Amino acid sequence: MRLGDLVTPALLVDAALLEANLTTMAAALPGPRLRPHVKAHKCTALARRQAAYGHRAFTCATAREVQGMVDAGLGDDLLLANEVLDLRRLRGLEARVTVAVDSPETIQAAAGAGVAEVLIDINVGLPRCGCPPSGAGRLAEMAQRAGLQVRGVMGYEGHAQGLADRSERARLTEEAMQLLLEAHRQVGGDVISAGGTGTYDLNRWATEIQAGSYVLMDTAYAQLDLPFRQALGVLATVISVSRDGYAVCDCGLKALGMDHGKPSMEAGHQPLLVSDEHLTFAVGQPVKVGDRLRVLPAHLDPTIAYHERMHVVEGEEVVETWAVDLRGW
Repeated sequence: MRLGDLVTPALLVDAALLEANLTTMAAALPGPRLRPHVKAHKCTALARRQAAYGHRAFTCATAREVQGMVDAGLGDDLLLANEVLDLRRLRGLEARVTVAVDSPETIQAAAGAGVAEVLIDINVGLPRCGCPPSGAGRLAEMAQRAGLQVRGVMGYEGHAQGLADRSERARLTEEAMQLLLEAHRQVGGDVISAGGTGTYDLNRWATEIQAGSYVLMDTAYAQLDLPFRQALGVLATVISVSRDGYAVCDCGLKALGMDHGKPSMEAGHQPLLVSDEHLTFAVGQPVKVGDRLRVLPAHLDPTIAYHERMHVVEGEEVVETWAVDLRGW
């Protein structure tokens, strides 16, 4: 199959850039130092590639992702790094599954689902999930009374991930990790889980880094001083050309994650308007109806979740097609 055979919009992965990203991260964080986050790509075929590079422990965001990874034979050590109250999918799974907890309710949910191990999730500065560091010891004791083994703590310095100023990223990461270490002193355990693509080389306190975006990248992370390349794009077809200097392709809001801003385009084209099924752009190099071009999303996670499959390409040839089989809840 060639690019011209694909129905657009179609999710593309550049095989060479993907390989470079996998190689670079494996050298930086070998083996258990990295716990790749599958929420970024939601694809067990891609997770197998990460495992082949020595990363056998994975992070998940949903119970469905956990179940899908187990079904794919990738259940060596899975962390559900999210507060989930409905854990019915986890009952009876033949895998090592650890769940993040930050409240009596999430502890009870884990115990009720037969989960054996948990991490105490700590709020280290991102206003999302996590208990205050001062409450970590109390929750750990509560989890132990419920029959759960507490492996350690986790905390996500997400407020630092996308900052362009590397020194500011480093400062906020250290502040966040001091909070996490404070909690870990109360909780104990072997695991201090944190980090992401934006801080993978700055976070020297965590025992494992939960980076996910590095493997495919997007235009938001591409603005930072990172050694990873943007391997992900969306193939689109030009469906209309105006005499007023703009054109339209078939790659709209239903094919692109837009929470990090507009996508980028090749050949000097500039996105103007993104609607349900259309991307209107100011034309750089001349285009005609039927031309195909690549659109580079600003945020890969939601972009991928819109698509049922991704196509691995070498030049104009499609060498593999992978199901985005961890989509949904």
